[in-house]
Parts: sequence; C-alpha cells; structure tokens
Amino acid sequence: MSVNRAGEARLVQAVHGRHERPADPDYQTGLVEELRQSYGRAGLIDLYGRFATGDGVVDTLMRKAIWQAIARSCGTGLQVAGGAGFKHPETFEIGNGVFIGAQAYIQGRFDGTCVIGDNVWIGPMAYFDARDLVIEDCVGWGPGAKVLGSTHTALPLDVPIIRTDLEIKPVRIGAWADIGTNATILPGVSIGKGAIVGAGAVVVSDVEPFSVVAGVPAKFIRWRTEADPVLDISHGGRS
Repeated sequence: MSVNRAGEARLVQAVHGRHERPADPDYQTGLVEELRQSYGRAGLIDLYGRFATGDGVVDTLMRKAIWQAIARSCGTGLQVAGGAGFKHPETFEIGNGVFIGAQAYIQGRFDGTCVIGDNVWIGPMAYFDARDLVIEDCVGWGPGAKVLGSTHTALPLDVPIIRTDLEIKPVRIGAWADIGTNATILPGVSIGKGAIVGAGAVVVSDVEPFSVVAGVPAKFIRWRTEADPVLDISHGGRS
C-alpha cells in the first residue's frame, strides 16, 4: 500500500458530469405534476420551507420535486442540497444533471431570465443576482462565488443611493468555465468558454475563452494549454 507524504498532491477522477444521470423515476415525475396542480406557485414556496434544510431522504426528494414543479422548466437529475434558496423561481430554466450546493441562493426577478445549463455544479453558499443570467453547460461554480447583475444608479445625488433606480446588466458564463471560490462577477460581464477565474477574483470586464484570470480586479494571467500543470487557483471541493 502506498502512502502519500505530507504536501504531495494526488489526482482522482471527478464525479459530477462524468457519468450519465439516470432518468427521474416515474413516482418523482408524478409527484412533481401533483405538486404543481395542487399547490400553485405561492403554495409551493410555503411548502418548500418545510423541507429546505433537512438531510433525510424525504427532505431531499421534496426539495428536488418542488424546484422542478415551480421552475419555468427543469431537466432530470437535479440535486438540491440543504438550505438552498430562491426568489422568483418561476423564471428559472434549469438543465439536466444540475447540482445546487448547500445554502446557495438564486435571486431572480419577476420579469427576469435565469438559465442554468446541463451538468452545472454550484458550490455551497454561492449567490446569484439572476435577473438576467445565463450559465451554459458544464460550468463549475466555486463555494461562495457570486454574480452581481444589477447596481443602483446613485442619481440624483439628493436621494439615498438605495432609493435610486436599478440598472440591470446581463451576465453570461460560457460553457466549461470554472469560477473560483469566493470570486465575484460584476454586472455586464461575460466569461468565455473554458475560461478559469481564480479564487477571490473580482471580475470587472469580459474574460476571453480558454484564458486564466485572477486578482482584484481580475487580470489576464495566461492562456490555457494542453501542457497546463494542475491548477490551484480554482475552487476545488467538487465531488
């Protein structure tokens, strides 16, 4: 048996996104439809509170079923960890095989757009100002990472900023991108396909596909290549 010496890294296979998600069982499909017909949107939001934080089989099933029942559209294989929350979930379009981590929060808007593609992994305590947000397929989203999709105009000056109008700007996260732990994506930013955003970065401008950015504010570090070493600037912790 080999023993790793202290400080040595080791490679293991990723789990999320590598294997095919089985179709949801028939009983779950039936449950989703029954919930939708029986409760309506307001009732489903109230019902969610009963199951939002538990770790048991019933809590896990009901969280998943309620998200599927209340979203504008939702694929199969959804996983919703305890404490995950939402606002205006009726605007969400969720793909297949999506994982939403513990205490993640997605804040939509009644007239907004929130699209989450297939096989997206969202880490614990992530936050999304999802008023105009598109996350494409196979994105990894680190624990505590955030999207800010709007800002106050701060005008006129004789009015408290919190009372001034909100300006909503679209945020777009390209397929295969990886967003590091505690990174922040500011309003109007697009992250290109396959890009890596380093942990703790504050991204104030668009990121090119297959590039690596890091820092505050985030700056271009280099292009990704086939010869890349194991990166330690992303989020890790994904199972």
